[in-house]
Amino acid sequence: MKRQTYFKRILFSLAWLPFVTTLGCSAILSSTTVDLANNLSSAVLNNDDLEMVKAGGPAHMLMIDGMIVGDPDNRSLLRTGAWLYTAYAIGFVEDQQRAGRLTDKALGYGLRALCVQNADTCGFRKIKFKQFKKILSRLKKKDVPELYALGSSWAGWIEAHRENWDAIAEIPRVEAIMRRAIELDETYQEGGAHVYLGIFSTLLSPALGGAPEEGRKHFERALELSKGKNLMIKVSYARHYARTVLDRKLHDRLLKQVLQADPHVPGFTLLNVLAKQQARKLLESADDYF
Repeated sequence: MKRQTYFKRILFSLAWLPFVTTLGCSAILSSTTVDLANNLSSAVLNNDDLEMVKAGGPAHMLMIDGMIVGDPDNRSLLRTGAWLYTAYAIGFVEDQQRAGRLTDKALGYGLRALCVQNADTCGFRKIKFKQFKKILSRLKKKDVPELYALGSSWAGWIEAHRENWDAIAEIPRVEAIMRRAIELDETYQEGGAHVYLGIFSTLLSPALGGAPEEGRKHFERALELSKGKNLMIKVSYARHYARTVLDRKLHDRLLKQVLQADPHVPGFTLLNVLAKQQARKLLESADDYF
């Protein structure tokens, strides 16, 4: 697989998974700000009009920026900023330089969110990988929201900077983050980290070092944890596992289930609309692939 498509496929599948978790705040102003950010994000995720979301995204991002300026150490706002900038850059921005700038900000927010929570992670991008993994091993379940936000925004940053070999070299750090997130709380975001690892495991054929059966287990677990709410899991399962092992029967069954499902699920509507679009394209191209 070409490096240019490595993270593009991952993020097109996953960028719209929400990172937002409301946190209790001692100050009334902070609590109100977080509630507003969460409500705005919820409105985006429950919207079935992709063009409306695309048009309104920049205003939402600027609003989140302003909230963060007023409360720079608010982890919930920082996670929201990381999610929104990543999702918008990967989902809607074609210009590579602009996508790079947007994901720079997303990754910055993701790093800050985890740093606020755990000071040992503040130099995460500069330390050696062995020390990086050691710090990861010390994180607790309470760190999972920030850890997941960082892993997702870091993946988006790598995709936007894919022509830079130094960026590609950071891929193992994203995989390590998602593995640690699963160890701590595999249920977070309806098993979202399992989807990442399912894709990581199936990007290459077994002959080239891939582990499709490990990937299948991650996809199956994600389906179990999501209880069918997130249709994008089935799309990713079909695209990355079924196509890799040339299982046409599984491929078509998963995608037809997506097309037959109602996309309107609280918290997943926008993602499910995207899933239906992708499922249709994958089915249309199946004869040429298999």
